[in-house]
Amino acid sequence: MTRAQRAVLGALEGATGFLSAQDVHARLRDGARPTGLTSVYRALALLAESGAVDTLRTTTGESTYRLCRSAGHHHHLTCQRCGATVELEARSVERWIDQVASAHGYRVEGHTVELTGHCPRCQRRRTATAAR
Repeated sequence: MTRAQRAVLGALEGATGFLSAQDVHARLRDGARPTGLTSVYRALALLAESGAVDTLRTTTGESTYRLCRSAGHHHHLTCQRCGATVELEARSVERWIDQVASAHGYRVEGHTVELTGHCPRCQRRRTATAAR
C-alpha cells in the first residue's frame, strides 16, 4: 500500500458519509500529510478496485467514496437529501443480472446498482415542511 493510499484511508476514517475526491484532498491538505489531488484520485481508484472503499455516483454524476463496511459484493440505498446509506446484498438482483447476461451470451465482469431516494427521517421532514 502506498503512502497516498494510507493517507486517503486515514482521511476517510472519520467520515460519516461519502466524500468526493476534492473533499478527501481538502482533508489531507489541511492535515499533517498533504497529498496531491492526482495522487488522491489514483489512490481512490485503486482502493475502490481492491474493495477497501465503496464508490457511489451522485445524481450529478460525481463519484464519492467511503470506507467499505462490508466484506463481499454489495449495493447501496442512499438518501438524496442527507446521504444516509444502507448496504444491500440484493441476491435477487445478482440472479437477474446472471439471467440477462446468459440470455444474451455474455459473461458479466462487473456491474453497479445504485438506489436513491429519501430516508424515513427526510420523508418526515418533507411532510412536516409541506404541512406548514
